[in-house]
Amino acid sequence: MSKAVEQKKLVVADIVSKLDRSKTIVVADYRGLTVKQTNELRKELREAGVELQVLKNTMTRRASEQVGLSELGEYLTGPSAVAFSYDDVVAPARVLHKFAKDNKALEIKGGVVEGKVVGLEDIEALAELPSREGLLSMLLSVMQAPVRNFALAVKAVADKDGEAPEATEA
Repeated sequence: MSKAVEQKKLVVADIVSKLDRSKTIVVADYRGLTVKQTNELRKELREAGVELQVLKNTMTRRASEQVGLSELGEYLTGPSAVAFSYDDVVAPARVLHKFAKDNKALEIKGGVVEGKVVGLEDIEALAELPSREGLLSMLLSVMQAPVRNFALAVKAVADKDGEAPEATEA
């Protein structure tokens, strides 16, 4: 086999590895971005723990077929930049969505979220989700509500009876 074919096989194997390890993958068309904008996007993604690569569509298609994501091929047309996130499910969608709002040249095509190929609408919905900390804060608030309401009811009954509840130290 020629060196070029061997090199291409190595590239496909590398993409397969990234597809296997990624929790979220977002494919975007970057045509029209300036070098400065591209560098800014890469910096924002790197800070969020996301890897951005410009890959050949044919090699990415072959790799996606090997890992059972052949539907991803429909988003691999034209110049494609692929963002891989290995830890945070929401980070690539959030960063790319925000960047695309500010820079109309960037167009999100679709991607993969936890092993399922999704379209633009799902990527945008994922980007709009609150952060993990925000979701945990909401959950904690919901869990505390019954206890807080009970405490307010006990205080109201005590105040009605004319005796102020004594403060106790925990």
